[in-house]
Amino acid sequence: MLELIVGNKGKGKTKILLDRVNSAIKEANGTIVYLDKSTKHMFELNNRVRLIDASAYPLKNADEFIGFICGIISQDHDLEQIYLDSFLKIAKLEDKDVTSTLEQLNDIGQKYKVTIIVSISLDKEFIPASVQNNITVAL
Repeated sequence: MLELIVGNKGKGKTKILLDRVNSAIKEANGTIVYLDKSTKHMFELNNRVRLIDASAYPLKNADEFIGFICGIISQDHDLEQIYLDSFLKIAKLEDKDVTSTLEQLNDIGQKYKVTIIVSISLDKEFIPASVQNNITVAL
């Protein structure tokens, strides 16, 4: 249950992500988490959305990032959706292969029935073939 919003930097991915999370919270029965590299968008989010500033945690690589996501899921059995903004920066994947991490997120989402919506600063043609079908918005 992975959804990707893809496109180069400055194309409007964050605005789409914020619009989607604020719409989703209106109909959510459980909780929604918005993970970002800062608290910059705090006042643009509905107050029922849990904002997590990933920069406050000592994540060093993509494996630690996956563990962090699993920790978020494990502590909240009512979690419905996770929105990830600034994915490449938070997951420490800038200029690195994203294939394994995106596949793991997809598997985790399916296993725990959590929809994970990722904003990723890559053009559609640079998204791994294994998750091309997960692209919902390409800018």
